Amino acid sequence: MTPKNWFSALRHLFQRRLPEDRKLGQVLIERGILTERQLNDVLAAQRQRLVDTGQAVRLGHMITELGLAAEADVVAVINENFRISVASLSDNIRELILRRRGPLAQRLPKPAMPIWLKLCLGVLLIVIVTIVSFSYFMINRQKARLFDQTVTVGTVSLNYFVNNARIPLIQDDILSLNTLIKAATSTEGLRYAMVTDTQGLIRAHTDVGRIGTRRIAPKATASPVKHGDTTYFSFPSASGEQILNLTRDVVFQDKRLGSVHVGVSLNFIEQLVDKEIQSILMMTLGTVSFGLAIAVFIGIRFAQPIQTLVAATEAIGKGDYHYRVALNRNDELGNLATAFNQMGEELFRHSLTRQSFGKYVGAEVLEMILADPEKMWLKGHKNEATIFFADIRGFTAYSENREPELVVEMLNRYFEIATRAILDYGGYVDKFIGDAVLGVFGVPVFRKDHTERAVRAALALKTQLQASSINGNTMLSSVGIGLHTGPIVSGNIGSQDKMEYTVIGDTVNLASRLSSLAAAGEVLVTSAICEPLADRIQVEPAGVRSIKGKSEPVKTFRVTAIEQRAHVRSSR
Repeated sequence: MTPKNWFSALRHLFQRRLPEDRKLGQVLIERGILTERQLNDVLAAQRQRLVDTGQAVRLGHMITELGLAAEADVVAVINENFRISVASLSDNIRELILRRRGPLAQRLPKPAMPIWLKLCLGVLLIVIVTIVSFSYFMINRQKARLFDQTVTVGTVSLNYFVNNARIPLIQDDILSLNTLIKAATSTEGLRYAMVTDTQGLIRAHTDVGRIGTRRIAPKATASPVKHGDTTYFSFPSASGEQILNLTRDVVFQDKRLGSVHVGVSLNFIEQLVDKEIQSILMMTLGTVSFGLAIAVFIGIRFAQPIQTLVAATEAIGKGDYHYRVALNRNDELGNLATAFNQMGEELFRHSLTRQSFGKYVGAEVLEMILADPEKMWLKGHKNEATIFFADIRGFTAYSENREPELVVEMLNRYFEIATRAILDYGGYVDKFIGDAVLGVFGVPVFRKDHTERAVRAALALKTQLQASSINGNTMLSSVGIGLHTGPIVSGNIGSQDKMEYTVIGDTVNLASRLSSLAAAGEVLVTSAICEPLADRIQVEPAGVRSIKGKSEPVKTFRVTAIEQRAHVRSSR
């Protein structure tokens, strides 16, 4: 087989796809269950359903829904043709087909990496990168310092020779010059020293055999550097040793008499660097070993409670709301276990009250739903309503240094007061969003005075929270309230498996923004609230605010009081 054929076979192995004539529609035509025209009708209906509802319906479901074939027949064809085993069209047929006949990359199991191994690899990477980066910086800095020190030492020797070579050069005293240079042989690291005259002839040298010859300048590895009267550069010697050559002219009464050249070895720098690298490697090995040991310990210590929580999650997912996590830890995982147990309790309670959500939306809404579950309230439609938003200022800081149990207790107390205030004035609690409460007045039960009811509910909530905060729950005195009235869209939103009656629209968003801007104990409203209640409401200007999502600034007002009208509350 040629390399090209091998490549084609390998590409086919990894990129294998289900051929067109083996797709479900074509298979059903081949088996005589559908005709070509029926298949086209089903595909057209499938596309239209996607356009109308935004939901993609599987081909098999669409065929059975239109009554063109029985589900059992379609399932039998799928199992026989694609060699899989499904019980109904609700199974994940596409995933099963891809696992068996899809590309190799999709059929291979995904690698699982335990958390302790991830921590080990993370620690290893961090330690190595940190040490290598730090070492590279320090070694280069040390090399630069050693080089500067070598230049300084060589300059000192060079200056000594220059200062003592003037008179012998003037007198052409070769013996004195060589006696001066001979003393350089005892200096550690000094490889040579020489004195040349103005013609470049060597008058004195540590190597006596070179006296009287012409100096041949070595080939520098880099451009020479001039520092004051001294010029220096490095070059490799015949033995491969790196030498730093320093040169300075000998001048007497502005007349150049010659030059002094000194060669200093640079190899000791590399030797010192090699020793430092060895030390760094040993330190890195020790640090990595210690870090890996700590990472394994921490990873296992974290992995075990996570596995416990995974098991608990699976149990909760199967409906066992009585499952409890026992983690005796005084850290975030312990808090998570506590919160998880609380979640299980809440899910159990919700499972008992799921069919009785009138407790959350009020008796009137519940009666309306039970009277006619298929009524228009289920579908999205546009209405005028007043949106009520309240949330706690500084809730994150408040809960940070308190036990989760205490925070939950205080939060539940706040939600209880807010819910009662909203229900008392004819609104309903749409949802709790973290520490925020969303209330709606005007839908699904329309009231002509929904704006006034919302304002009265907000002021009543403010008064009740202030009174309750005296008992030590400072969180209750930190609630800001925002109100806005206008058009909203209300109805059931969600999927076929999970739906929620809620409200959406710009009015909801603006009320939420006002709630975020409201200070603790403040009720912030817009002109849309103030204008219909101008004869009954007392407000203070709160400034023109730039609201996210609004092209124009919004005038805001602070509600201080409203005319007392007992019948508003009693006419729920």
